[in-house]
Amino acid sequence: PSFGLLLDIDGVLVRGRTPIPAAREAFRKLAGPGGRLRVPVVFVTNAGNCLQKAKAEQLSRILGISVSPKQVLLSHTPLQMFQQFHDKHVLVSGQGPVLEIAKNLGFRKGVSIDALREAFPWLDRSDRNRRTTIASTPNPDFPRVEAVILFGEPIKWEINLQLIMDILLTNGSLSTVSHTAPYPHIPVLACNMDLLWAAEALTPRFGHGIFMLCLESLYKKVTGKKLKYEALVGKPSHITYQYAESVARKLSEEMGWTNPITTLYAIGDNPMTDIYGANLYNRLLKERTRKGSKARVQPKVAAVRGASTDVTQVCDPENGAGSETVQGSVTSCKSVLVCTGVYTPSQNGAAGRMEAGFHGHRDFTFDPELIEPAHVVEDISAAVDLVFELEKYSPL
Repeated sequence: PSFGLLLDIDGVLVRGRTPIPAAREAFRKLAGPGGRLRVPVVFVTNAGNCLQKAKAEQLSRILGISVSPKQVLLSHTPLQMFQQFHDKHVLVSGQGPVLEIAKNLGFRKGVSIDALREAFPWLDRSDRNRRTTIASTPNPDFPRVEAVILFGEPIKWEINLQLIMDILLTNGSLSTVSHTAPYPHIPVLACNMDLLWAAEALTPRFGHGIFMLCLESLYKKVTGKKLKYEALVGKPSHITYQYAESVARKLSEEMGWTNPITTLYAIGDNPMTDIYGANLYNRLLKERTRKGSKARVQPKVAAVRGASTDVTQVCDPENGAGSETVQGSVTSCKSVLVCTGVYTPSQNGAAGRMEAGFHGHRDFTFDPELIEPAHVVEDISAAVDLVFELEKYSPL
């Protein structure tokens, strides 16, 4: 075999905490004796409020196979490459063990929203029951925040929105008063741009993309300027697919494959993230093949606007962002859309309910071709059958 699978999780393998019936059937086809996978499988999800180890354990229980943490690519996983921020004081927003997540990614000086609230208790005014009577005295010992990382949607949106705005408007120092908001503001790195995602509910739920939209709108309303991102990671960013390609390549080497991977199949349920991202990366791969030259990975926002073609190399998670790497063997990334999540056949085409407007992030160029999948199938089991047929591969 010379292919690898990039599998979304929510809407493809599970809906909320409920496994999709076709998931176990699919992995019975993919696994051999002892539950060992026959082909490289990378789980590429925009979930980000947990550790890779926890997600791997959850998938192992659901699928009945052994899933290694290194096979799980969460929305924030590529931030391991952003070593230029690892020694900075960073404010992390999200839910779950955010400080532990940040530390595992390499950030040594993470600060949580809760820690910010405790240091400056008078800033939280949205919940009347939690309003403090403490006098507004600056805390000179609290370190200046040098960057903001948005892991995922928080629990109390209004608190996170307020405190992140405070940080952006004060250049990261809440102990000082600034009469003019600094611009450009301190760096903001965001993970998971999903506007919608599929859980147990019959209709999609709000994702982190909507929280980001709220923050962008607030910043624009207050300052009159556009919120800027140092980086956007998670699907549909090409950085995530480059990272996944590197993981798939290493998995194939560990399996003892003699053939290099030439084709990736990205299977997902959301046209605006899974399909858009796979098709965008396919364009970049074709450009990489055409150029056939070494280049540096530049994980900047400018490099993820639409069909950017300045990236011609596979990124290497171990060497950091911007490192020079070997030419990748993958020449195509084929998108496969399943009908068990955000997308349903009744939507009359891949664009479906998206016809009213582009649901992707504002920093990505809308191209109708990018949300049209190469293949549409019923579920993940049918997707595996399709891949085996296209590759003329028999696991037996």
